[in-house]
Amino acid sequence: MQYVPMLILIGLITTGAAVAAPYTIDTAHSSVGFEIRHLVARVSGGFTDFKGTIVFDPADPAKSKVEAIIQTASISTNNQQRDTHLRSADFFDAATYPTLTFTSTKVEKLSPTKGKVHGTLTLHGVSKAVVLEVEYLGQTANPFDPSKSKLGFVATTTINRKDFGLSWNKVLDKGSLLLGEEVKIVLNIEADGP
Repeated sequence: MQYVPMLILIGLITTGAAVAAPYTIDTAHSSVGFEIRHLVARVSGGFTDFKGTIVFDPADPAKSKVEAIIQTASISTNNQQRDTHLRSADFFDAATYPTLTFTSTKVEKLSPTKGKVHGTLTLHGVSKAVVLEVEYLGQTANPFDPSKSKLGFVATTTINRKDFGLSWNKVLDKGSLLLGEEVKIVLNIEADGP
C-alpha cells in the first residue's frame, strides 16, 4: 500500500515574543502525519523520527525561518507489512533516499493566528515548492523551566505523490485504482525556545 507524508514543518506568525529566537521542535509533543485515499476510505500514518528548527520573529514574521528533516525509514502506519512496502523501492526507497527535508523560503502573516509558510520539500530525490497553511496555537512558559518558552502550531498542506516520483498503484477489476494520488499532510508542532 502507499502513503506519503511529509513533511514537515511549520512556520510562524504570531504576536508576542520579544526578539527573533531559535526554537527546536519538541518531538515528544509533536507529530508528522499524513492521509491518503485507499479504495473508498482514507488511511493515515506518520513519521516517528524527525527534527527541526524554527527561527521566530514575532515583530516581523517575514524574517522567520523553518527547517526540518524527517527520517524516511521511520514511517509508521501501524501495519508492519505495509510499512515495509512503503520503505521499499516501490515507494519511498528509504535505502536510497533516507531523509525528507523542508526548508522555508517565505513566511506570510495573514492574521494574528493564521499564516502561510512557503518552502521547498525534498522527497524521493525530488524538490518541489509547497505551501503550508499554518495556525498559531499560542505561546507559554515552559512549566519545567519558566525562564524558557514554548510555541504551538498546526500546519497542513496537500501534495500529489506522483510529483515526487511515488507513482506505484494497482488497477482493480473495474478499472479503479487502489490508491489516491493526493496526500494530506498534518503537522502538530510544539517547539522549545530560549
